[in-house]
Amino acid sequence: MEKYSLPVEGMTCASCVARVEKAVSKIEGLENVSVNFATEKVTFDRMDKNVDLKKVAEVVENAGYKLVINKNGPELGLKSESEDLREEKDDYYSQLRKDLILSVILTLPIFIISMLTDFEWFRQVWPLNDLQTNKLLLILTTPVMFLPGKRFFQVAWNNLKHFSAEMNTLVAVGTGSAYGYSVVATLFPELLSTSGETPFVYFETAAVIITLILLGRFLEHRAKKKAGGAIKKLMGLRPKTALILKDGMEKTVNIGELQKGNIVIVKPGEKIPADGVIETGKSTVDESMITGESIPVEKVKDSKVIGGTINKTGTFNFRITAVDKNSVLGQIIKMVEDAQGSKAPIQKLADKIAGIFVPVVIAIAVITFAAWIIWGPALGFSAALIHFVAVLIIACPCALGLATPTAIMVGTGLGASSGILIKNGDSLEIANKIDRVILDKTGTITEGAPAVTDVEPLDISENELLSILGSIEKKSEHPLAAAIVKYAEDKNITPGEAESFNSMTGFGVTAIVNGDAVVAGNDKIMAEYSIKTDRLAEVYARLSDEGKTVIFAGRNGELIGLVSVSDPVKSGSYEAIQTLKNMGIKVSMITGDNSKTAKAIADKVELDDFTAEVLPDEKAGQVKKYQDNGEIVAMVGDGINDAPALAQADVGIAMG
Repeated sequence: MEKYSLPVEGMTCASCVARVEKAVSKIEGLENVSVNFATEKVTFDRMDKNVDLKKVAEVVENAGYKLVINKNGPELGLKSESEDLREEKDDYYSQLRKDLILSVILTLPIFIISMLTDFEWFRQVWPLNDLQTNKLLLILTTPVMFLPGKRFFQVAWNNLKHFSAEMNTLVAVGTGSAYGYSVVATLFPELLSTSGETPFVYFETAAVIITLILLGRFLEHRAKKKAGGAIKKLMGLRPKTALILKDGMEKTVNIGELQKGNIVIVKPGEKIPADGVIETGKSTVDESMITGESIPVEKVKDSKVIGGTINKTGTFNFRITAVDKNSVLGQIIKMVEDAQGSKAPIQKLADKIAGIFVPVVIAIAVITFAAWIIWGPALGFSAALIHFVAVLIIACPCALGLATPTAIMVGTGLGASSGILIKNGDSLEIANKIDRVILDKTGTITEGAPAVTDVEPLDISENELLSILGSIEKKSEHPLAAAIVKYAEDKNITPGEAESFNSMTGFGVTAIVNGDAVVAGNDKIMAEYSIKTDRLAEVYARLSDEGKTVIFAGRNGELIGLVSVSDPVKSGSYEAIQTLKNMGIKVSMITGDNSKTAKAIADKVELDDFTAEVLPDEKAGQVKKYQDNGEIVAMVGDGINDAPALAQADVGIAMG
């Protein structure tokens, strides 16, 4: 089996999606066919290798659309979109923008002239008579119809060939009728005039409808351009090159050349290019974008490392165990693509009813025409044509096609002014039905960076304790040490000089400060140097229960205090959670952090429930569990690790 995700050009609404899906599903050897309007892609499994992709493209073309066969082959995820395709998408966007600008420039004078001719004062200052004005409007409207408006008529013609109708058909029939009637009224007024007066024309109707629908399309396509942002950001986590060890020599290779079993050298500050196991060296690695754990993790020989995470301090060599789509990052990308390719929960009302609405409207217009021919006055044809066009113009989907985009424009505009960016109408539409909000911990409820929360000196002042710890920790590259140094600096405490500094990975640090032997670290290093921690045992137990990391300090064999470091709760988190609960929404937390820390945070902000020590793929599973219980779920997160859960949720809310 090969899984494909290929772009389809020319889809403009949900009816197009259904037509492409139906056509491709009929091909034997293809299964799990799904077409997504937001991403403009068809996804399917090719079970039979004899099925030629050119045949699929032919079937799609016969349905009135164009399938872009991916030059990079069948793989989803890391190689799903070629540079050529990105350029094509940008060309389509540029063309749409040009059409909109041209349409606006020509439509504004058409609209202004048409509206003002209803006023007597304007007629007195306007140099042209009614017939000349109509000819001017014809000259201005014709380019709007045949340049920017061409797309609607092309799609309507394709629909006609396939005996179907949708939004484009409504636009084409309505604007085409209005324009056609107005052309006849302008060039051959005697055919339509019943009393010698210049017939009324509908040029502004045709031009304004095309311009407004184009504006809606432009805003919609701009949102679609951003829809792939999550995938691009995930792909951007990987470095472009890697330094490998081959035959005893260091060699820089392209990321795509990496293979399972390669030995890779990673230096401080570099991104880890693939999944693997450390063979030599030690370091701390920032895995927050994958696990959600804000505090970097100690890595020694035989520790697992994940591609896309950032090496902080030391240099190490690791053996690759997985690359590309088999890596953790590759799996996350695939999950996000699969979720984006799944069906949207709500189809737009206008697209749903258009298939029935258009034939009914045309039938009513034809009946009206026939009735006026049979029972109308002497000039039955002229009156019949006017009423036939009137029915079509009234039915032209101004409100139907624009009510939703206008509401979305206003809603997203107000949201943006409050710092909230809304990606699409479906998310906005379903947000008012949410039963449960799931929050990530790190960077969502909490600040997302370690900070000193408690200082407990013993037999010395707080400033002296911070001065001693600042002196020794400023020599360390550990993130916890950086938090202590920053806290001391914020209190204007000047650290002294530390000599004979030594770092013991996973335990702590030692040094000579002002002639005293100082030890700082966890309870294990204290035991190693025979420093008793009994006097602060209760404080240590309480802080540990609160999920905080405790650093003891000892001087010349005696305990002189401790500090605790944690990821503090954001100032507005408690209030926001209580507001949601008061709205009748259940609030949960899912985090990759340990259970003790998670419980401390959950208790502090009074959550309904929480799940801890959850991996990225499991987060999406947890969201699905709530959905399987019939709940409409919103997921709130900020890390790359939340991407699958954000995509799985009915509404995904990304912080920052």
